[in-house]
Amino acid sequence: MSNPQCCDGLIYVAGHQGMVGSAIVRVLRSRGHTQFVFRTRAQLDLCNQSEVNRFFESERPAQVYLAAAKVGGIHANNTYPAEFIYDNLMVEANVVHAAWKSGVQRLLFLGSSCIYPRMATQPMAENALLTGKLEPTNEPYAVAKIAGIKLCESYNRQYGCDFRSVMPTNLYGPGDNYHTENSHVIPALVRRFHEAMIAAAPEVRIWGTGTPRREFLFVDDMAEACVFVMSIGAADYAAQTTPMESHINVGTGEDMTIGDLARLVAKVVGYRGSIQFDSTKPDGTPRKLLDVSRLARMGFLPQVSLEAGLRTAYQDFLSSAPRAK
Repeated sequence: MSNPQCCDGLIYVAGHQGMVGSAIVRVLRSRGHTQFVFRTRAQLDLCNQSEVNRFFESERPAQVYLAAAKVGGIHANNTYPAEFIYDNLMVEANVVHAAWKSGVQRLLFLGSSCIYPRMATQPMAENALLTGKLEPTNEPYAVAKIAGIKLCESYNRQYGCDFRSVMPTNLYGPGDNYHTENSHVIPALVRRFHEAMIAAAPEVRIWGTGTPRREFLFVDDMAEACVFVMSIGAADYAAQTTPMESHINVGTGEDMTIGDLARLVAKVVGYRGSIQFDSTKPDGTPRKLLDVSRLARMGFLPQVSLEAGLRTAYQDFLSSAPRAK
């Protein structure tokens, strides 16, 4: 189903210094691609339409991976809802529009599994989109990501573009954000258990009841999936999707409770104290498991087990003190 010619020409990875963007660059380079254009946030403000237009007019990339986004866990989403919806809407609108204007051959938009309703049937298939209310703790971010999908679909329908969307489950791995307050669950747990081990703390308290179930995907598997989806010929991609439901879920198809995850992270880190759960803190969505049968039919399956991925993530944390503050 792949089309080896689709990657000819200049490739722009937006967000190339982030966890997902850097993994995509690693995978592309491993495939022999050498024609890249990068811009840091200081060099190009993706929220600024004029700057984005000038960049695309000047560089004329053939292919775009839109991995740039404002992301964070429950605390960050609750604390900065205006930033989460504004920044993500502006970035995707500016990049998608400029990509069309400059004649980009193929674009991949990276969304999130939080686009699906809070009480969606599990596992969540692509057709669950817009069938119910979103999880309130990350609704602004989810709305922005839904808009990104619809942007791509609308430009495809009106202008004949080849803009695609993938919806990853919870990601982790090298390049993650280990901030004490604004990180996702796995990097937050890695840091908390590591610091508790160093301090010989008798217990670690975890937000929520520990009962919600989550799915986790190693970021290099996600990057492999992105490159795979971009390599699929247009006819084959269209055969697996529809114009009004063009996004593809990316995950493992397996989940676990936050409690079991915490115990596994503690094992990987080497923390041997007690784990307590703070039921006064929000749990978020009860369960988030993606139906990944569409991607599996296309021929892609992830390769990295959760424990193996967590061990790599922990080594990354140990080598990333500047990013962990």
